[in-house]
Amino acid sequence: MSAKQVAVIVGSLRKESFNRKVANALIELAPQEMSAEIPAIGQLPHYNQDDDDNGRPAAEWTTFRQRMAGFDAVLFVTPEYNRSVPGVLKNAIDVGSRPYGKSIWSGKPAAVISVSPGAIGGFGANHHLRQSLVFLDMPCLQQPEAYIGGAAKMFNDQGKLTSDDTRVFGNSCTRLTSGLTPTLVRRSSSAALDARASISRLKPSVENRGRSFPISAGINGPKSSPISTRID
Repeated sequence: MSAKQVAVIVGSLRKESFNRKVANALIELAPQEMSAEIPAIGQLPHYNQDDDDNGRPAAEWTTFRQRMAGFDAVLFVTPEYNRSVPGVLKNAIDVGSRPYGKSIWSGKPAAVISVSPGAIGGFGANHHLRQSLVFLDMPCLQQPEAYIGGAAKMFNDQGKLTSDDTRVFGNSCTRLTSGLTPTLVRRSSSAALDARASISRLKPSVENRGRSFPISAGINGPKSSPISTRID
């Protein structure tokens, strides 16, 4: 069986980005049945529908769309800016989703990892991105959740994981990449149909109770993290 092609989209442009270091570590730890790489997104001009409508899309858009069409799945690794994803990542998503009806995202399985030097590990960005993935028709891996906090202490000067403890994190994160297979997609689709059928049988009184459920702890970095001016 040929290796699955996975695009690792990094939502930060900073050269020493913690997110890029996490993405590189994940690529090194990826299973043999997976081939992963990081497509660039910083070169994409801001999306303007007029250019598509006039038949003159930016060359960078066309190259990105063609390249992304060849991947079997997408792993998003993103920091949190103002409780959401960075503009460069949102722009890449918009470029890939257009022209309308020709989205290169539709049907591709996805997973999300958020990375931050802070304690909550980019939780807001993680879930805000998942909202977009629902509309884009990207079956998103639900478990394990990955909110990586304390990122400033995870890597050495060469950008490598610093200890056995953080390597445990890396091995856990490979569960995300290992889950990006057609088998998972079929299983997720079947589960979604079962869930939809169950929801349709619920009475309005139950639907309106507004229950809240605890969120998985996810995959966390070191508990003690230094104050850092770097947020991505």
